[in-house]
Amino acid sequence: MPITVDIDVMLARRKMSVGELADRVGITPANLAVLKNGRAKAVRFATLAALCEVLKCQPGDLLRWEAEDAAGTAGTAGTAGAASTAGE
Repeated sequence: MPITVDIDVMLARRKMSVGELADRVGITPANLAVLKNGRAKAVRFATLAALCEVLKCQPGDLLRWEAEDAAGTAGTAGTAGAASTAGE
């Protein structure tokens, strides 16, 4: 999926545990883990707003878009091929 979730980054910056964030946002730790690990299919705006309020951040601090390559994986689209042909 081309959307990457960076909740871990914000948790580390705020020195906050997943359990504490889940309690303060009002969701279960299991549901937060699904979101945090990029397995969520959707997120309610109310949940996103609560995450931003608790973490004192913007939605763009938690979510970012990455282009997918031809294999369907997000991230370093096109860089693998460039590295393998650098010596040619």
